[in-house]
Amino acid sequence: MVALAQQITPYATAAVTAYGAGVLTRAENSAADATVAFGQRLLRRLVHRRRSPDTAPDPVTVAVTDLAAAPADEDLQAALRLAIRRALTADPELYQEISALPRPSGPGDAVQAIGERSVAIGRDNTGTIRTGDSPSNQPHV
Repeated sequence: MVALAQQITPYATAAVTAYGAGVLTRAENSAADATVAFGQRLLRRLVHRRRSPDTAPDPVTVAVTDLAAAPADEDLQAALRLAIRRALTADPELYQEISALPRPSGPGDAVQAIGERSVAIGRDNTGTIRTGDSPSNQPHV
């Protein structure tokens, strides 16, 4: 539960940073960044999970609202992560559902090549890579 909460919180944080507290009600934009859209879907599933019919505010909703006011605040990011972890712990079916979702490349997944003729490959990329002055199948003449 802790590991999954740590893995998905950056997506949720990206969505809150992009949309503020409106992330919970905003319609998903097909042109939205994959990370933000994934975070938005995660938050919707967490907030709309089966809950007991008490009148207490949903902890994930409260954490999102707080974080929206100060997205760079690391304590509020940690509070969201804790709320997510508690929601996953309380609902094993939700945990299974979210852990099975494929994640887009997101925060921390960046690949960078530095230096002359360097090559960088992200995950799930396949194919031939050619470098040099004539990166074609034909030799340079």
